[in-house]
Amino acid sequence: MRDIQRDELEPLATGAWILGAGGGGNPYLSYVNLLALYDGGARVSLMDPKDLADDDLVAMVAGIGAPLVGQERLPDPKVVARPLLALQDHLKRPFRAVMSGEIGGANGLRALIAGAVTGLPAVDADSMGRAFPEGQMTSFAIAGLPMLTTVLSDVRGIEVIIKRAADAKWMERLSRKACAEMGSVASACRAPRTGREVKDHGILYSTSKAIRIGRVVGEARRRREDAVAALIEAERGILLFKGKVQDVERRTTEGFLRGTARLAGLDGDRGAMLELDFQNEYAAAWRDGEVVATTPDIICTMDSESGEAVGTEMLRYGQRISVIALPAPELFLTPRGLATVGPRAFGYDFDYRPAFTG
Repeated sequence: MRDIQRDELEPLATGAWILGAGGGGNPYLSYVNLLALYDGGARVSLMDPKDLADDDLVAMVAGIGAPLVGQERLPDPKVVARPLLALQDHLKRPFRAVMSGEIGGANGLRALIAGAVTGLPAVDADSMGRAFPEGQMTSFAIAGLPMLTTVLSDVRGIEVIIKRAADAKWMERLSRKACAEMGSVASACRAPRTGREVKDHGILYSTSKAIRIGRVVGEARRRREDAVAALIEAERGILLFKGKVQDVERRTTEGFLRGTARLAGLDGDRGAMLELDFQNEYAAAWRDGEVVATTPDIICTMDSESGEAVGTEMLRYGQRISVIALPAPELFLTPRGLATVGPRAFGYDFDYRPAFTG
């Protein structure tokens, strides 16, 4: 276990934003909150998941809802920690540590915020290795673990406890309905997982990965090099397309941000068109009508000059964008994984099209 240093917070935010696959919410405001907590004397320890005892309880924290709405409701550390404390009180058993439900986007920093408020260490792991839009799209659900109690809370102090659900999909449906009534954004503490479950089924060392990715981008910027190319080389990614945003259609419905973005090609892609579909996160990409990438590969849009990730809620006409793909965690490429997070899980009538051939 080690303390996360203040100068690691910015790389963490940068890396988490890239792993958000266009969703998860812009981590900037969570980053600012963490800076304020650190400046006030708080520190958060990063815990190696292998140091968990088998019967330790780990609280999984996340924000749920539509990223666009999240821009209008500033994150509050006390609200982030509130469902964790409520669930601990409900279970009448203390948590050993806290863990991000997903490393992508703002949720990649929520475990640290909750840790700073409660004093709990943050486990270096998550359940997605990126961001996905729905709560059943996790490594724990793919493993078939039971869906236990989940707590949701909002800025008004409303708390909703869902004691049990038949499966992960039902827990997602119930949570999403409650979230929509709260205004399409809420803080959550999902079913606590044991140390044994985290070690066996979690996506391990994802916080460290986000920090590593953020450092690659930051160092390339300082050297005035191509940050997108540096990231692709460091993380074995591929460049799918370089273009300029021509059109964006967005709508907030059922607690999600759904829509399509269209890009006109630049440089080597001049004359081509790329279309991106998203449900909070990017789900599929078509080049001139042909599918070139799908979930669960991590499709990400980045500013071609700065290498900064551009979320689905931030796409604007005229932006010059590089669209990249990074490899998905191997778990999600299994038959059970693809059934949970592949294109058909998002309603598309085609199978996973791997962006990576080797």
